[in-house]
Amino acid sequence: MTTTIEVELDAEGTGRYVATVDGDFAGELTFRPDPHGNRVFVHTGVEERFEGQGLAGQLATRALDDARADGLKIVPQCPYVRRFLERHRDYLDLVAS
Repeated sequence: MTTTIEVELDAEGTGRYVATVDGDFAGELTFRPDPHGNRVFVHTGVEERFEGQGLAGQLATRALDDARADGLKIVPQCPYVRRFLERHRDYLDLVAS
């Protein structure tokens, strides 16, 4: 089983991380910019047949790692990302104050 995560980004900074498994759409994490230059994580969802395989965590990790690499702060509106941050406190420095 091959999992890939790609980023789709438009000119305004809105986008999503798309996970595929063996070429099939498996899930996504959507985001948008806010007026302060932060990246707002809006929603994380995984297709039912791919649940329980850690894909949401892979999406969150990639999105947070990219935000850190790009020097961005994040706003975790997505309930999944908020729970992820509670378990992975090493990313809390990314949360906008």
